[in-house]
Amino acid sequence: MKIAIVHYWLVNMRGGEKVLEALCELYPQADIYTHVYDPKNISSTIKKHQIKTTFIQHLPRASKWYQNYLPLMPLALWFLNLRKYDLVISSESGPAKGVRLNEKATYICYCHSPMRYVWDLFDEYYRSVGLFKKLMMIICMKPLRIWDRWTSKRVNQFIANSTIVQKRILDCYGRDSVVIHPPVDVYHFNIEESVGDYYLLFGQLIQYKRPDLAIEAFNESARKLVVIGQGGMLEALKKLAKSNIQFLGRLDDDEIRGYLTHCRALIFPGLEDFGIVPVEVMACGRPVIAYGKGGVLDTVVNGKTGIYFQEQTAQCLNEAIDQFEQSINQFNPQEIRKWTYKFSKKQFQYQFRELVSRLIKN
Repeated sequence: MKIAIVHYWLVNMRGGEKVLEALCELYPQADIYTHVYDPKNISSTIKKHQIKTTFIQHLPRASKWYQNYLPLMPLALWFLNLRKYDLVISSESGPAKGVRLNEKATYICYCHSPMRYVWDLFDEYYRSVGLFKKLMMIICMKPLRIWDRWTSKRVNQFIANSTIVQKRILDCYGRDSVVIHPPVDVYHFNIEESVGDYYLLFGQLIQYKRPDLAIEAFNESARKLVVIGQGGMLEALKKLAKSNIQFLGRLDDDEIRGYLTHCRALIFPGLEDFGIVPVEVMACGRPVIAYGKGGVLDTVVNGKTGIYFQEQTAQCLNEAIDQFEQSINQFNPQEIRKWTYKFSKKQFQYQFRELVSRLIKN
């Protein structure tokens, strides 16, 4: 079979690129199509493949400004001709469904989420941008929604990365989907007997992840919090934080693994589509204290591998931490780690391969 994989952009190695990497291992003969490609930030596994870009690659500072070119991406994808391929797989949270295909080809869409800036988070994105982008969003929103629904009909099989995304696919496109969770390198982590005296906040410091909620809660409780990560809110959070909160910025993988392994628990106050970090910390045998909506409903077992809090307030978060400390002995590191095996790359590849085999046979 001739196989193509379509991925939104290749400028760094985050969760979506880990999915692509696992697909590259499954289909070493596949060609990759993307809008923007920055090889210095991409893994050797992906770079082994032939990588082709759209015209977005040739626009000014594309590797930095690629998100500013979102309105042009449906057109850029339409110019791609993938009619020579028997199997096309898109790994997307945007408009990759718009490519031109052979009518006999099997098309599988691994959907990280329908376009959030067009659908469920339109109002939030609209409030956060300047006047020019507001005008562009008003002009483009309705046509993009129509186009997004129309191109969804081309897909033979949707795969959702979580149950919350499965629901969004149904709401936005009226299509059923299968849930296959993204691959997490759980065997990269180990359990250590010693546990530190700190809680951990790890990830991009941006608004929807609600790092401000964690800072507010730990300011009130005076518990020790270690913060790893960078982002647009970093300086404001530093000014807000008291002396019990330590900011470490960007760390290398070994340093991050050390903090994941020895933390009392991970604080996860945002709403994520899936959330790889909670799975990584659980692979270290450590629990997660999380806002009980979104992807954590798939990944964290309340009372066994972590604790949910139901409102995004400092009071609710602190009450959940109090509950955790009162019942800390019920969290078994070995059982927590064992739970994460279902999110391994091996499990992802097995489920994906089995699904493709069934589709091809039918």
